[in-house]
Amino acid sequence: MDAKDQELFDQAKQIVFLTGAGVSTASGIPDFRSANGLYTQNHNAEYYLSHRYFETDPDGFYEFCKQNLYFPDALPNPIHQKQVALALQDRATIITQNIDNLYEVEFQKQGAKPRHLIDFHGNLYHVYCEKCGQTVPVSEYLDSRLHQTDQGPLRPDIVLYDEGIKQDDILDSVHAMQKADLVVIVGTSMRVYPFAGLLEYRNPQAKVMAVNQEKLDFPFPFEMIQADATSFFAELCA
Repeated sequence: MDAKDQELFDQAKQIVFLTGAGVSTASGIPDFRSANGLYTQNHNAEYYLSHRYFETDPDGFYEFCKQNLYFPDALPNPIHQKQVALALQDRATIITQNIDNLYEVEFQKQGAKPRHLIDFHGNLYHVYCEKCGQTVPVSEYLDSRLHQTDQGPLRPDIVLYDEGIKQDDILDSVHAMQKADLVVIVGTSMRVYPFAGLLEYRNPQAKVMAVNQEKLDFPFPFEMIQADATSFFAELCA
């Protein structure tokens, strides 16, 4: 890491991290769209993760989620650790596309409840009953797709294809972008909307940095660090 990059973080008063699947690959969770990703290996994956499939074949949806989305042995890596440390200083907001719960795990490891964290696409480990609305432990869901209390269908609180993003999450994300003086894009191609559209709401004076294996291209000035984000954040002093 260059000294000027460290200085950028040191001087920033409000950072927004926009993060995607590349943040969690170092924790052993495969991404969706790379050569070995879930969508590449299974061309029907988007359909299997749609609300339509959840409604028409709940058993198939349940089995697909259990077999492909849950990685209970995965642990946070230096990217999660440093970003959470900055969030706990009230200097950063994390807006993530990831649904793997690793940010929440890291907050718990650092002895705090999650704050300044927006799970833009939801969280696999937040499970509720569609019949009664009660939240249940994820362990109960992994045992059965039906609620023990009323036999209502359980589902993880994630945004499925053909569903909209929660309005509160959109508004909170836009507000964070507007007040940030540094925006850091990590482990995402920024091609999936509406997440990618958050850049349009950034503070015009904010500096933008991308730390990504794949080179990104935007129609505005930004710093591209084409490197392993895990190494970058391991060196970052938070």
